[in-house]
Amino acid sequence: MTPPHAPQIPVVVLAGFLGSGKTTLLNHLLRNRAGNRIGVIVNDFGAIEIDAMTVAGQVGSTVSLGDGCLCCAVDAGELDVYLATLTRPAARLDVIVIEASGLAEPQELVRMLLASDNPRVRYGGLVEVVDAAEFLETRERHPEMDRHLTVADLVVLNKTDRVPEARLDAVREAVASTGSGAAVIGAVHGRIDPGLLFDPVLRQEEDDNTRQLTFEDLLREADQEADGGHADHLHAAYESVSFTSDVPMDPRRLMAFLDSRPTGLYRIKGFVDFGAGDRGNAYALHAVGGFLRFVLRPWARDEARRTQLVLIGSGIDADALHKELADCRTEPGRGPIERPQSGRTGTGEAPQDATDELERSMWGVLRYVRQPDED
Repeated sequence: MTPPHAPQIPVVVLAGFLGSGKTTLLNHLLRNRAGNRIGVIVNDFGAIEIDAMTVAGQVGSTVSLGDGCLCCAVDAGELDVYLATLTRPAARLDVIVIEASGLAEPQELVRMLLASDNPRVRYGGLVEVVDAAEFLETRERHPEMDRHLTVADLVVLNKTDRVPEARLDAVREAVASTGSGAAVIGAVHGRIDPGLLFDPVLRQEEDDNTRQLTFEDLLREADQEADGGHADHLHAAYESVSFTSDVPMDPRRLMAFLDSRPTGLYRIKGFVDFGAGDRGNAYALHAVGGFLRFVLRPWARDEARRTQLVLIGSGIDADALHKELADCRTEPGRGPIERPQSGRTGTGEAPQDATDELERSMWGVLRYVRQPDED
């Protein structure tokens, strides 16, 4: 059984129509993995080239990509089986990326992930790759693309170097017309900042300036030579906003904020202090697109009790987000009523009413808490 506070591996679904550049983006992530060990699940039967290693129709096979990264070619029905393989502690993976077939229904993969009983994984978002040069014509022939965009958490407009600005604006408008609330960023050759999808990992054995060059380093050097030394300059149009508060958060107001997240806000991560709502636990918050999950962990004995959040998105208003979060803090006479320390105080039912109010204020949070029986 996995402890309730055990780290979970984010699983990112990478989707997009044929030729949109999914594999190019995936190769870019493998070249710039920020210290992470990545597990790759290829949901396809065709020849998929990943870092010059070909998985040619070998459904059920596993191929090592070096540096601890693995690739599996699977049918969708075997997804849980391979998630179990890749999430074993011995695999030591930090991120799993599922590259969906160009003809796949990505929402089905998302549904399978959310329904998975594997306690070691968490949903890391659906990334839909769009060919900016071909999207308008492809959408006319395949209207189902609208459905894919509406369930996406992040839309990558790839090949933006191939279209004039007016055409790119038309593509953005077309994406917005589908009703998608996803963050939208542009890319050339699938190069997005990996920080959008996963956090850097620094391992003890890698914290050494004299370490040997890895395959990742050599690939990056080759990219830099081909691009005049600018391969790492990923000018992604996204913002990162940090928020810290030593004052506990009001559960009702924070949930109202989370339930009405603005368009373009892609990820939220960090820890929340609900103060009297739960004195014993910090609430790890993970949100991607419309998905939200809290995971409880006990406060360490000498740990400072504060809320620390990072919000990532495209086209977001940093000042407005700061103000909205600041308004979610508890205040005297406005926030949750403190849990009484003893029994009745001679004022009728007030202490019990205060306790009931405090518990009710946490109900909205607890709906999104991973429960022990889910393990």
